Amino acid sequence: MSERPLRLGTRGSPLALWQAHDIAERLRAVIAPRIVEIVRIETHGDRIQDQPLSQMGGFGVFTRAIQQALLDGTVDLAVHSLKDLPTIPVPGLALTATPPRGPVGDVLLSEKYERFDDLPQGAVIATSSLRRRAQILNERPDLRLIEMRGNIDTRLRKMREQGIDGMILAEAGLIRLGLGEHIREVLPSRWMLPAVGQGAIGLECRADDAETRHWVEAVNDPDTWARIQAERAMLATLGGGCLVPIGVTSRIVAGTLTLRGTVLSTDGTRRLIDELSGPVEKPLNVGAELAAQLVSAGANSILASDAIDSR
Repeated sequence: MSERPLRLGTRGSPLALWQAHDIAERLRAVIAPRIVEIVRIETHGDRIQDQPLSQMGGFGVFTRAIQQALLDGTVDLAVHSLKDLPTIPVPGLALTATPPRGPVGDVLLSEKYERFDDLPQGAVIATSSLRRRAQILNERPDLRLIEMRGNIDTRLRKMREQGIDGMILAEAGLIRLGLGEHIREVLPSRWMLPAVGQGAIGLECRADDAETRHWVEAVNDPDTWARIQAERAMLATLGGGCLVPIGVTSRIVAGTLTLRGTVLSTDGTRRLIDELSGPVEKPLNVGAELAAQLVSAGANSILASDAIDSR
């Protein structure tokens, strides 16, 4: 075993650091007495806070800088919120493991209303996600949606100070940071499907670093790995990214992996949804086949029209 520290690269946000420390503790139990260090890396998405994510060049705004540090040898392992990690592989890098997944839902936060259905006509809801926007507009086209970025504490402060009726965030981040008391409702997956990989942490290594990959694989959770492989295969086959609203849920029961996916137009007026089950041993096939079903139902026309509209 190498005697030098194992260096984990991460963003510097409170949530990213929570995730990095969680992974560090898991790895220390495996590689002790080797030291594990955390290296903070500022990404493009961290530097620019006054611009919607959809206008920031698309893929990898929260991951590219960390991946470059990994390729440069500045760090040995990248710790990502998996929903931020593009499905297009980076030459020389390999997604190696995912520890047990956290909650996958999207939640309502509000100081005025207890449930989403309680929101009055024209209520103002904040979100920075095109996926959430499209699904909200599909369910409640009367609501007024505004852009809001920043870490969770910043968004909570802005909601209070600006009198915003509510905002939608990922459940996992709030739970991990001990802010679960702010959750008013976990939105029903009937109409609000999570992002691909939501609630999961992705661990990426250099493809030729056999030693690090060996230790990182020790913290992998097989069920989480199968689910995110299927979800990411669906997304990759559809060719979607942050400019197209795509959502998915997954579950494993008695060796069967079930995937439910949706594709929407950015304005929420068009929505496709389908479901597919298959053997858990073949998650890539399940994801690709579900994507093919969605394409057969017309997903390509939605993807193409939104790509044109975003230019």
